[in-house]
Amino acid sequence: MDGKLLIAYVTSGVYWILGLVALALELWAFADCLRHKPTLFVAASKRTKLFWLALTGVALAIGGLTVLTGGSGLGLFGIAAVTAACVYLADVRPALREAGSGGNRNVGPYGPW
Repeated sequence: MDGKLLIAYVTSGVYWILGLVALALELWAFADCLRHKPTLFVAASKRTKLFWLALTGVALAIGGLTVLTGGSGLGLFGIAAVTAACVYLADVRPALREAGSGGNRNVGPYGPW
């Protein structure tokens, strides 16, 4: 097998695996957004649930198309999609969890610290 052809196969495989990882993140963000109540988004001072559902839903669709095209099909859109999912998971999700628990961080599993 030619060396250049082997490198092309390995590169394509790496892009496909990265696309699967990105798709998993986008699916996680979308599913998590679905399970929270709309009032929590307001309580956490984040955008509306509809906004985050639309953003993570579009990200999920782009991620699915990226995987279907072999991981290298959408380039910049794929990067934007995984970035949107990561912003939701790193910023919005913790704020929603805190708003849902009442926001009191000084309470442990057995009462106040």
